[in-house]
Amino acid sequence: MNILKEDAQLVGAILLDVGASLMSSGASTHRTRITLERMAKGLGYGIELLITQRALMLTIIEKDQQYLFSRLKRTSPHGVNFRVVSGISHLSWNVYEQDWTVAQITEELLRLKSLPHYPRLIILGMVGLAGAAFCRIFGGGYTEMTVAFIATVAGLFVRQEATKVRFNPYICVYFAAFTASMIAGLAEHFQIGADPEKAFATSVLFLVPGVPLINSVTDLMDGNIQNGIVRAMNGLMIAFSIAMGLYSAKMILNF
Repeated sequence: MNILKEDAQLVGAILLDVGASLMSSGASTHRTRITLERMAKGLGYGIELLITQRALMLTIIEKDQQYLFSRLKRTSPHGVNFRVVSGISHLSWNVYEQDWTVAQITEELLRLKSLPHYPRLIILGMVGLAGAAFCRIFGGGYTEMTVAFIATVAGLFVRQEATKVRFNPYICVYFAAFTASMIAGLAEHFQIGADPEKAFATSVLFLVPGVPLINSVTDLMDGNIQNGIVRAMNGLMIAFSIAMGLYSAKMILNF
């Protein structure tokens, strides 16, 4: 444990940055809290922390109840990046057990943030294969799997492009669901394959909000009721956007 404490202002700033990175990468509220508390303890401070879906409020307090730092930081829109989440968890243990300094934390955090994502073609291909695999699980043949693959890839591509131009996240999901279901719906409309409705039903499964819904359950079980409800509503809004995309395609194709 650190005997000589780091400057409270530097510690507060880096802890807020770490917390924002965790929340925006898909970490649960409980994981974010215990990670920040572990790092603060390793740096020689106690903290009070308020975590909401879109902001963090951190206060550093001395033993004599003197407030050394208090600030609020907004978090960016949430995504999923488990490489960052696991890297920060490992970083927090290094701070706690090996007395890392703020400079070392900053350097490692910058490294984690700069880690490259998988190439776009690989992401599109792997998600498309997942869609085809879901279709197979639900009883589709090779023709239906091919339709599901094409629909999934096209839907994900549209979502990525819509996100690039900063559309509302729910509108992005709607566009993706509409594109995927239109392609799969055309196959059903023209009776391509023996069981084309299997491709239609599985073409939008890549949009299912698994992480937000899982985090909402864990937050509720941990007693973080407000964040759990917010995340559950976020998942329901995504599900509603998917349903509206499917409904729009069915209305246009009239089946």
